[in-house]
Amino acid sequence: MDFPSTATPTHRAFIRQAIETLSADARIVGLACSGSYSEDALDAYSDLDFVVAIAPDCYTAVENERLEIVARLGDLLSAFTGEHVGEPRLVIALFGPDGLHVDFKFVKVADASNRVDEPTVLWERDNQLSDALKKGVGAYPRLDEQWVEDRFWTWIHYCAGKIGRGEYFEATDFLGFLRGQVLGPLALQQAGFEARGVRKIELLLPDFADRLRETVAQPEKVPLLSATEHAIVLYKAIRSPDVTARKRAEQVALKALRTI
Repeated sequence: MDFPSTATPTHRAFIRQAIETLSADARIVGLACSGSYSEDALDAYSDLDFVVAIAPDCYTAVENERLEIVARLGDLLSAFTGEHVGEPRLVIALFGPDGLHVDFKFVKVADASNRVDEPTVLWERDNQLSDALKKGVGAYPRLDEQWVEDRFWTWIHYCAGKIGRGEYFEATDFLGFLRGQVLGPLALQQAGFEARGVRKIELLLPDFADRLRETVAQPEKVPLLSATEHAIVLYKAIRSPDVTARKRAEQVALKALRTI
């Protein structure tokens, strides 16, 4: 089979093994790979993101055997389901001997049409997976900027309270939340990229990433106050003029921060 030019020998060997093993299970009708694989952007640190398409009448049985199926694919070190990331269909696995991270999303073949990207089909029975993929288009959801504005100042008020109370680690975690859920996604989206947290932001938006560093702080009062103020300045700089600004909430949040 043809591989992306960036696929490493480790990626290629694992994919061959996965196709050989999964195609022997009649309940599985297709295998695709998304993410860096389909973008031809793999490197030595890249994981593999598999979509495992299941015949509808076999889905429950396969779902109950997911961990056993994954264990047959190689030197499995660890595997667990993805409820913690809101995706119970997902199995997250680490394979030896050197450590290859592989995500497996087990779906009914028809459900493959609902997706956030465009996977590359590696193997399938009777074009079932390709036909399912043609019924939808992969599109990463856009961040609703009004949704952010409606919440941002309440979040800042919350952060101010944590700093004032001396809960510095809580405030440190909160600033990480702002970077991953607000600042990074907004900047990426406005630049025409997918709003994927702070994913690859150092490469995609290096100037913005430099400014984002000012929102990282040690768990101490003065650095946290400074980092929070930088987060506010950064947010207001990238906030769309089309949103309805929550000015009164902003005033109250800023007053709380300045009081501290």
